[in-house]
Amino acid sequence: MRVTIERSGFLKALNHVQSVVERRNTIPILSNVLVQAKSGQVKLTATDLDIEIIESVPAEVAREGAVTVAAHMLYDIVRKLQDGAQLELEQSGDSGRVSIHAGKSRFALQALPPEDFPDLSSGDMGNVFSLAAKDLKFLIERTRFAISTEETRYYLNGIYFHEVAKANVLRAVATDGHRLAQAELPLPVGASGMAGIIVPRKTVLEVVKLLEGEDGDVEVAVSSSKIRFTVGRLKLTSKLIDGTFPDYERVIPRNNDKVMEADTKIFAEAVDRVSTISFEKSRAVKLNIGADKVTLTVNNPDSGSAEEEVAVGYSASPIEIGFNSRYLLDVAAQIKASSMRFELADAGSPTVIRDPEDAQSLYVLMPMRV
Repeated sequence: MRVTIERSGFLKALNHVQSVVERRNTIPILSNVLVQAKSGQVKLTATDLDIEIIESVPAEVAREGAVTVAAHMLYDIVRKLQDGAQLELEQSGDSGRVSIHAGKSRFALQALPPEDFPDLSSGDMGNVFSLAAKDLKFLIERTRFAISTEETRYYLNGIYFHEVAKANVLRAVATDGHRLAQAELPLPVGASGMAGIIVPRKTVLEVVKLLEGEDGDVEVAVSSSKIRFTVGRLKLTSKLIDGTFPDYERVIPRNNDKVMEADTKIFAEAVDRVSTISFEKSRAVKLNIGADKVTLTVNNPDSGSAEEEVAVGYSASPIEIGFNSRYLLDVAAQIKASSMRFELADAGSPTVIRDPEDAQSLYVLMPMRV
């Protein structure tokens, strides 16, 4: 193999693919990136056996071939070369080394056989559809903060994507048992009949990185065990979480009749201030809601107390309810409108929070005892 490639495009692709490579690997080949030179392009592939990222870069291919080299080391070398540099990668015969030339710089890296590199992208995908990058970002950003980090309930460690046939929408849901986030969009052509899938947290984070600066369409392909995202020359394939997502609709209240409207910025800043002295673990804040005002209170026997009153729109009977302040702030960060709407029932029942200008998403918070 011998190719000449421009540094900036090569670096960008390496940055994408090496992000899934673990720093410590018990399987040596998984520390490597597969470099394949063919038909005027270099294709880079990296995997951790759960996620695979493939990206192609135009190149001048003098001799076709394939090799695997240490992903992070190759990335660091290319990153430290001068901007605008032309790289020449070469491997001769069955040599166990790859040479890299750029200007007066010379490197030789150990290589492993490409035949040993695993392939995650094979297999048929039952549903294939396209989404605008901004729409996929919307579904992810509105829900990912609620993904559970508790490994014992592994089926909550991702975002649940599924078709809601009666509403003709594609819905994304995440929950950790204490809060729930839901967002939906009109069902894309090709997604009809798609089984519900749980996309792992790590995959979600990688997709967010890949969508930065993207404003075109993303092709999504789904099977019973895998999902593939295609963005331009890049393909990300991931295994799905093999589990059953709970019946989340049962915990979404439908008849909460007490409504509070609060200024999003003012309310969030007040919560942030009073929570400064809350217990690090529980972060509990009490909301004493009365006629057109809410009093936020935090009591911590170890450090003191805090109280702040905020003007709100509220005309129902008074209610006292406690929440995790961090969860309140996470939801407030998703609200793009100037106000946020709380739909409450009583101190022991879940509360629904909505963005008045966004009918496609909602949030549910379980109350705390304070």
